[in-house]
Amino acid sequence: MLDSATIRENPEAVRRGIRAKRIEGAEAALDAFLLADEEYRLLRADLEAKQAIRNAKSKEIGERKRSGEDASDLIRAMGEVSGEVKRLEERERGLREKLDTLQLELPNLPHESVPLGESEHDNQVVHERPGVAPVGTTVPHWDWLRDRGWLDLDGGVTLAGAGFPVIRGEGVRLFRALERFFLDRLAESGWSEVRVPLLANEESVRATGQLPDKEGQMYQVSDGFYLIPTSEVAVTNLHREAILDADALPLRYCALTPCFRREAGSYGKDVRGLNRVHQFDKVEMVAFTRPEDGYAMLEEMTELAEGLLDALGLSYRRLLMCTADMGFTQAKKYDLEVWSPAQERWLEVSSVSTLTDFQARRLQTRARAGGAQGSGKTSLVHTLNGSALALPRTVAALVETYQRDDGALTVPDVLVPYVGRDVLGV
Repeated sequence: MLDSATIRENPEAVRRGIRAKRIEGAEAALDAFLLADEEYRLLRADLEAKQAIRNAKSKEIGERKRSGEDASDLIRAMGEVSGEVKRLEERERGLREKLDTLQLELPNLPHESVPLGESEHDNQVVHERPGVAPVGTTVPHWDWLRDRGWLDLDGGVTLAGAGFPVIRGEGVRLFRALERFFLDRLAESGWSEVRVPLLANEESVRATGQLPDKEGQMYQVSDGFYLIPTSEVAVTNLHREAILDADALPLRYCALTPCFRREAGSYGKDVRGLNRVHQFDKVEMVAFTRPEDGYAMLEEMTELAEGLLDALGLSYRRLLMCTADMGFTQAKKYDLEVWSPAQERWLEVSSVSTLTDFQARRLQTRARAGGAQGSGKTSLVHTLNGSALALPRTVAALVETYQRDDGALTVPDVLVPYVGRDVLGV
């Protein structure tokens, strides 16, 4: 969330950021916050003055009693002041809760380098890299995988409904090879793998910004749990309410998990085959940095994800997302899209974002030289997250690029050690 001092002292900058991001209802929340904050500060001044009067009368009552004087008039007066203090304290708690709620409804502000835009059409292509030419005649991945028995959409419908595909046979081998390849590359680059729960409590999803922004996109289950929409939720919360050692930053984590998303409103070609599903596997990167290192880490993470696509020989491009096509929590965001030869369209396989200190303020994750026991001042860290990579669309592009006219699939060189051979489907 935004710093309350920033909201109070630079409300028009916050308003511009809200309008640029086109977050519905956020401007009304800003106006309500400013009004409640002014009332809160006036109330605090009144409360502190009355608390001082109460304390002074309490002290005087004690002095009179010690000297044997009658203090009944002061006791009555203090009772009246104490009643007023209690009333003001109750009002203060109510206003504080209101301010906390409104503060959660205000989005992160876009970085100055983010292009102003009204829709996804205003995103900027900042880098494009051609991959290998398709090996044979390109068939859409859903037909090619289904014909070989590797993709079972009907089985998924029986088990859970549309958007929950079942992967079979050598398709499983291909998915597993990609997962191991992604994780190994990250490990070689200094990222520490963690295994995390697939359920998160409300406090965790609120701390990372999914609430109150993405209620409609998550699956809520019993006992107040949510299925994680990405492992970012779990990994980032590993350091909730923690003081990190500033000298040990950055911390780099990666995790492979299923991700669960409702994806309401999707239809047509966008949902064919593996294009858009409700459960999918993804390798996620999460980083904690010092504030001055956050934007450099954004570039590092993006280049790392691009390196995976380079190694696979897939054509891809990097988009700098405009203000209106970023999420609630992001200050700057890149999307990586891979080319689907059979569909003749770009498919998003990675989003890499910096959230500056917006998420860390909710998490109360801070750092200090010398760690938690150090004597220096603490400061909020910066958090970042990004995909490296999402599996379904990566597989879709790979299958459409490497399928052969003889019905087999050429295995990219980097995957041969994981697959165990250079061709699948023969």
